Amino acid sequence: MNSAERLKVVKKHVIGGAHEPHIHNRAIKGVSQQEERKYKYIHVRTVGKGSNVGYIELDRPSALNALCDPLMLEVSNALDDFESDDSIGCVILTGSNKAFSAGADIKQMAPVAKYADIYKAKFLSQWDKIASFRKPLIAAVNGYAYGGGCEIAMMCDIIYAGDTAKFGQPEIKIGIIPGAGGTQRLPRAVGKSKAMEMVLTGDPITADEAKQYGLVADVFSAKDLLPKVIEKAEKIAANSHLVTSMCKEATNKAFEMTLAEGLHFEKRMFHSTFATDDRLEGMMAFIEKRKPNYSNE
Repeated sequence: MNSAERLKVVKKHVIGGAHEPHIHNRAIKGVSQQEERKYKYIHVRTVGKGSNVGYIELDRPSALNALCDPLMLEVSNALDDFESDDSIGCVILTGSNKAFSAGADIKQMAPVAKYADIYKAKFLSQWDKIASFRKPLIAAVNGYAYGGGCEIAMMCDIIYAGDTAKFGQPEIKIGIIPGAGGTQRLPRAVGKSKAMEMVLTGDPITADEAKQYGLVADVFSAKDLLPKVIEKAEKIAANSHLVTSMCKEATNKAFEMTLAEGLHFEKRMFHSTFATDDRLEGMMAFIEKRKPNYSNE
């Protein structure tokens, strides 16, 4: 990937009166118009008063945002660009009011004849970028989040849901099992018994149930979801981007280490913050009762 390639920022007017999110058609420094990316299945832009929040909207309405390979490659490319953009402190991933994503593209999968074909093609490998993205990533879910849609939401750091959202892993109904985290991340979020029920029956849960079980952080009305999520993302992006990434890394280790190992890792990361300029700036700003001016160094 050419590092000079950057985001194509799509200007979009959102009607919402007092709830209208701040959306920016921001030029990217040092990039010509010809070098900007062109996307077919997603819209990419910046949002927020400071234009420091990245925004990726899945846009394949004819298939309820089914996750075909070209769409997921576009998402991966957009995340790469946001990751290399020092001005971006948080990213939102969302879909439409009807569907965040109804799942992987069954029409793409159905013709696969042999295990060797899907194995050699590294099917779903391009999805990994969502989970490995180093900056905070928020899923804003309205409508269906089924199968792969639920799985990519779980790859994000925080899930916020509209009150119409439904989450499910219905793969069992078509003779397969989840392949992008449904049997692994879901039990960690909702517990073994509920996860087993969801993956073995294929039955979905509502947004309120998802909050009750700990799958989502909060539920808002469908029309208020994006403005509320943008506010949350702006709050995150206002912190040191460097230290925020360190905090994300340490928190994620809780799912992969024993408690003793995790506490040791956390302590070392905590010590590491004292080597940053932002740690000193944050503490001095607190003492001097002023807003910190982070350099992300």
